[in-house]
Amino acid sequence: MADRILTTHVGSLPRPQKLLELSRKKTLGEKFEEAAFERELKDSVADVVRKQKEVAVDLVNDGELGHTVGWAYDYGAWWSYVIRRLGGVEITDTGLWFTTLSAHTKAPMAPKDFIVGDWGERRDMAKFQEAYLDPQSGCGLPEQFMTNHSPLVKGPITYKGQDLIRRDIANFKAGLKAAGLSTEGAWMNAIAPASCARMPNEYYKTEEELLYACADAMHEEYKAIIDAGLMVQLDDPAIGENWDQQKNEPNVEGYRRYTKMQIDALNHAIKGLPSDKIRFHLCWGSWHGPHTTDIPMKHLIDLMLTVNCDYYSFEAANARHEHEWKLWKNTKLPAGKKILPGVVSHSTNLIEDPELVADRIIRFAEVVGRDKVIASTDCGLGGRVHPQIAWAKLKTLSEGAALATKQLWARSAA
Repeated sequence: MADRILTTHVGSLPRPQKLLELSRKKTLGEKFEEAAFERELKDSVADVVRKQKEVAVDLVNDGELGHTVGWAYDYGAWWSYVIRRLGGVEITDTGLWFTTLSAHTKAPMAPKDFIVGDWGERRDMAKFQEAYLDPQSGCGLPEQFMTNHSPLVKGPITYKGQDLIRRDIANFKAGLKAAGLSTEGAWMNAIAPASCARMPNEYYKTEEELLYACADAMHEEYKAIIDAGLMVQLDDPAIGENWDQQKNEPNVEGYRRYTKMQIDALNHAIKGLPSDKIRFHLCWGSWHGPHTTDIPMKHLIDLMLTVNCDYYSFEAANARHEHEWKLWKNTKLPAGKKILPGVVSHSTNLIEDPELVADRIIRFAEVVGRDKVIASTDCGLGGRVHPQIAWAKLKTLSEGAALATKQLWARSAA
């Protein structure tokens, strides 16, 4: 048992500009030197691990740098990285983003496909269209978020990313060794089945078939990470974000049924893997925007806790969800589980004061117990705030955790 509040984060950390430029060329099929890319990637991973140690983050990752090459080559690569690791998926120029979501709901999940360059049917983006389309507003996604390429399921989904995940693991372990860190508590991100399966599909007859095909394929990546002595974090914003991805607000009961199907598939994907090596991340989409149509956490918290893992990460610092810490007063955290609430936000350039961070940590600790709280961020910081601000936020996270530790342990000793 830790004798203090530990710190971690959600995953994405700032990418060096040189790595981004080489990734852009690789993503778009432009001329570049493969060996130079691999060298830059390995060096960048070592650098990002070293920087986490410098700002006193306890549970570190590789910054998701190995995911940089994808359909969306910058921070959008949190999910698009997997396209190149799945057999049965082709890269097209249709410009389609997510597939239609309709199963198990009384109301349609998404009346039409989400089109690149169009805000589709997201209610928040429709309500605040002027703000989202104004490049000076700070809302929405930067221009480089996506290319015109997109995935299309044309055949049976298989996993073919063995060489890539071995490379990512090797780079991370080399970075840990160079920084003088062990693999204890070190972790890597991987996309969860529900977020993976949001692809246009011409092969599977139902969404559920596609979902379980993704679950079976991604199991191999999860297992590879755990077999390497690391923890895996399953990133699954689809669980919360799907709610906003349609013109009309869906039925809550129908949405919960749909979400249960997705979590059942996730549990299928991690069957046989040790729960103490698995973290689960829930969020409402990390783009900067009003988020007025996010589904309330009260409709998801019990479903989240059915994921067969020991660590639950969720947003708890941004202005739309900070108040939801009170849900834990009436929610029993299962024995042996821990929560990783966001106590530093990716959605503002303001650097949180360490005392504010401490206050947020203490709220959760007083409700669920100090030994069950690990201080984290709301979502990935890479690409969401300037790199200088991202590292400052992680530093204030550690400082706030130290303050919270002092207060919580002093109370226990009194």
